[in-house]
Amino acid sequence: HVQLVESGGGSVQAGGSLRLSCAVSGFTFRSGCMGWFRQAPGKEREGVARVYSDGVTFYADSVKDRFTISQDNAKSTLYLQMNSLKPEDTAMYYCALRIAGGSCRSSNSMTYWGNGTQVTVS
Repeated sequence: HVQLVESGGGSVQAGGSLRLSCAVSGFTFRSGCMGWFRQAPGKEREGVARVYSDGVTFYADSVKDRFTISQDNAKSTLYLQMNSLKPEDTAMYYCALRIAGGSCRSSNSMTYWGNGTQVTVS
């Protein structure tokens, strides 16, 4: 069965960097898309970055040029490299997977979710 397990969150000062990892098991990423979402207290969950099975990536405007989504060669781990972090990046970050074709721009379109990892920027 499909499992997504995030790691790499933590506390960092503004301007610092973190790399989030999402270990994927039970699924081979040959179709669909994977993405990182985040949710701050009192706010809706929002998409941060996503990658499709053909390698195309998209980023939210708020993180463009600061965050990079990538995968390992086996496509069993999804990463989010976060640089130049800002206090407004503080949120719980979730890894998600959509197994069918179509867009994964919206959190409603995702099939599986990890439990999240907290990122705090002060």
